[in-house]
Formats: sequence, C-alpha cells, structure tokens
Amino acid sequence: MRRITAPDHPGSLTRLLCALLLVVTGGAVATGTAAAAPDHGTTADAPSDADAAAARFGTLVPAPVSVRQGGTAYEIGPDTRIRVPDTDGARRIGEQLAEVLRPSTGYELPVTTRQGPGIVLRLGAGDPALGSEGYRLRSSRDGVTISAREHAGLFRGVQTLRQLLPAAVERNERQTASWTVAGGTVTDAPRYAYRSAMLDVSRHFFTVGQVKKYIDQMALYKINKLHLHLSDDQGWRIAIDSWPRLAEYGGSTQVGGGAGGHYTKREYREIVRYAADRHLEVVPEIDMPGHTNAALASYAELNCDGVAPPLYTGTNVGFSSLCVDKEITYDFIDDVVREIAELTPGRYLHIGGDEAHATSHEDYVAFMARAQRTVDAYGKTVVGWHQLTGADPIDGAVAQYWGTTGTEQGVVDAAKAGTKLILSPANRSYLDMKYDKDTPLGLSWAGYVEAKQSYDWDPGSYIKGAPSSAVLGVEAPLWSETISTSDHIEFMAFPRLPGIAELGWSPASTHDWDTYKERLAAHGPRWSAMGIDYYRSPQVPWPGE
Repeated sequence: MRRITAPDHPGSLTRLLCALLLVVTGGAVATGTAAAAPDHGTTADAPSDADAAAARFGTLVPAPVSVRQGGTAYEIGPDTRIRVPDTDGARRIGEQLAEVLRPSTGYELPVTTRQGPGIVLRLGAGDPALGSEGYRLRSSRDGVTISAREHAGLFRGVQTLRQLLPAAVERNERQTASWTVAGGTVTDAPRYAYRSAMLDVSRHFFTVGQVKKYIDQMALYKINKLHLHLSDDQGWRIAIDSWPRLAEYGGSTQVGGGAGGHYTKREYREIVRYAADRHLEVVPEIDMPGHTNAALASYAELNCDGVAPPLYTGTNVGFSSLCVDKEITYDFIDDVVREIAELTPGRYLHIGGDEAHATSHEDYVAFMARAQRTVDAYGKTVVGWHQLTGADPIDGAVAQYWGTTGTEQGVVDAAKAGTKLILSPANRSYLDMKYDKDTPLGLSWAGYVEAKQSYDWDPGSYIKGAPSSAVLGVEAPLWSETISTSDHIEFMAFPRLPGIAELGWSPASTHDWDTYKERLAAHGPRWSAMGIDYYRSPQVPWPGE
C-alpha cells in the first residue's frame, strides 16, 4: 500500500532531544537541560551514544509514572546474560526479550536462572502499590534490573527496556550500534486496568498469523486486552461444534465477496495462548441480537419466518435480528456462549448489542436480559456496547461506549448505578476512521481522526456527569469494512494506537499533546525497523529517515 508522506523535519527531533530531556517525575512532566557530554566530534544532529541513550528516557510511550536519571550507563555486550527467576513465566519473558535482541545485536544472550550481572528480571519484589502490572527498572554500570510483583509487571518492564535501546534493536539482521541503556530508574504502573484494542475479523477475515503480528505490536505499548469481533452480518469466524454451519457456511465470505474464513477451535486456542504469553487477555465478541445475518443465513430456524436470508457481503448495518420470540434462539445462545466460554480462560465475554434497529425496544430489553444471564451462568463478565444501558445491565456488567459526545444520559445513569465503562469514542479512538479526506482507507461517519484528536481527550472526564471511578479503561477498535491486510492494520493503527495506549496507562498529569508528539515522533524509526507501515501524520515532527 502507498505510504502517505508528511513534510520532512530533518534533525528537528534530534536537536530537541539533545537540548531538552523530558523527565517524567512523580507523574509530572519536567524539562531540563541535558548535561554536557565529552566532545567526541559529534554535533547537535549527531549526538554521542551516551547522549542518545539518555534522550531515550524522554521518549517512552506510554509515559511512565516516574523517571529519574543518573549514574553510569550499561552497555549490552557479548557477555551479557538474561537472568530470570526459576518460573515458567519468567523464563518465557526472558526468552521473548532474547528473541528481540539476538538478531540485531548478534549476541548469544543466554537466558539463565543463575545470579549475576546483566539483564536481571526479579519477581515478587517491589512496592505493593505497583500492583500486578507495575514494575521498577534500574540501569547502572552492572546491568539492568527489572523488578515486579507479578509476571505481567516483568513483561511490561521489558517493553520499556526495548524502548530504552536504539530503534535498530528491532531489526531482524545484525546491526552496528552501541546497545547502551543510560543510567536511571523508571517506576511505573497503569492508570486503568483495562487497556484494549479491538480487531474486527468478521467484515474481513484475518489469519492466525496476522492476529499474532498485531498482538506483538500492541504488547510493545502495554495493551493488555485483545477484543476479537468474531461475528457479524458478513461472517461468522469461530467454529461451534453444536452449530457447525455457522463457521462452515456463515464464515465462507466477507465484505466484497471474498473467501472469508474462520478459526478452528485449535486455532482460536492458539491465539488465546499467544496473547496470554504476552500478557494480553482475549475478549471474544459474538454480536447479538443484531449484526447476525451470517448466523441467520446458516440456520433458517433462527429466523422468525423460518426462511434463511442470503449471505451478505455489503457494509450496511441494522437490518438483521435473531428471533426474540423463539425458544430455539436461546438454545442457540446457550450453546454458543458455553463453547466460547470453554475456549476462553479470560474474564470477559462481549455480547455486542449495538445497532439492533430491526429489534423493537421491548424485544431488545427482553433478549439482553436472557443473554446476560447466560453469560453469567458460564462464569463470564458481560461486556456490551453502550446500548446495553438502555436495557437492564446485570450486576457486574460492563458497557463499552462508542458514541461521539459523551452526553448520553442512559450511560451516565448506568455508571452512577455501578455499571463500569470502557471508553472507545468513535471520533477519538476508532482506528478505522480516516485521518483526513485523502486517506485511502477507512470511513468518516464519525469525522476525521488525526493523531492529535485521538490522543487529546481524558477518559476520566469524557462521559459528562459520570463518576470517574466508573471508568474501567479504554479501547481502540479497528473495524474492517475497508481493512483487509496487515499493512492496512498498521497504517490505520500507527500512530494512533500508542496514543490510546498512553491514555490507558499513564497518569493523567502527563497527558500533553505538545510533549507527547515529540515522544511519539521518536518511535517512527522504531516502527520502520519493525517493518510497520505507519501513517506519517503532518501533526508529528518525524525525524528524517
């Protein structure tokens, strides 16, 4: 796909990073002049290795709770060892780090449980306030130590370590570079427990390999949920043993009439496992009672008139509905929820509930009551789009907001009554919205969403009148009406996904577009090294590449 280019800003970011070191301390962003480095014949546009390493503390995304610089830098070399606790989870995290570092450095980087210097992962240590995902990273002459109370915290700390190394560390071939981590300490923990990205595999189907690739990209920015939109009018994407035609027939096409596809149970479990190894929880969604044409086409008995409609390959919404009055509908829901719950170890199961225009309000309320009880009966927490608040959310249910104003009174009332909210306002966090009128992909019904607009809002105060304590977290959905390749995913997700990730992770006091865009710009070379075909937003001062 053609990359849209922005005006060049040669040397501007490098000069800024050499002159100003952004230090996030105690949740506040401060700027300070970097200490003068010895003269090695460098210029402002070509900083020394030490200066460049120090500057990377000021380019972390998401912004940490606290960064304190000082002390002697550590350089990864041929004798470096990755030292981990003697647990399966810690060894896995150590190996994942080694897999990133080995190709570009050319070093062996053995993972060992023996004590000593190097890159040290320390489990069960640290301030209880860090919680399950927090960590502390210390770098000094002897090495880098990442301490966390739980494995998830170690994994998040490793992602920070990657960003503290040169962008070339992400390449798959050996590079000539100084693998230096400046001396200092990062102390970090998330603002919200729920930080998600959604991939719509129903409008266009994505393979297991494509989903894994996106998981890896999400994980670098401390996303911890993968919401998979598994069913819609255009395709049913998960095998259900008790209703086999759902996948075999309902999954046989997609938008535009392509071949479609579906995940076998083995393949779905592989996605779940791969995500879990990167400390992401899969949240499956089966949309109901609307967005169900693929199911209705597969089984005539799910239709009120007993006649199956044809498969659908267009992009209209709101025309389909399960038959609320038929008891077989609830047998169907019970079977589907039971089988997906068995496949999914995570806490949440999403039942959609949006754009049910073909269902009367009375029928919608009755249907959602039964569907929610079914999810609860199989031990899962209900998530539904915010239209769920127009029914009767059960205790513990979560509503996902996708509006554009933050003023819906029903959402406010539900939040005040105890319903938790996931925020994904379409005009802020929908990654399928066009950046501008010339964007070759995406939709624009919620307006154009450039990098600044996707970042420049506060989840804690977005729903006007709702208590900030009701916000469980944020999500960046990527609907796929116009998205059909990994290249498309990357172009629409980057640079916006890291901004939503920061809104979910970083303290509210760090949120400032003017400083964020400078930090974000430093990630362009990293994405290039990773092979990510990102959109070069003219709002961001990307360095010359």
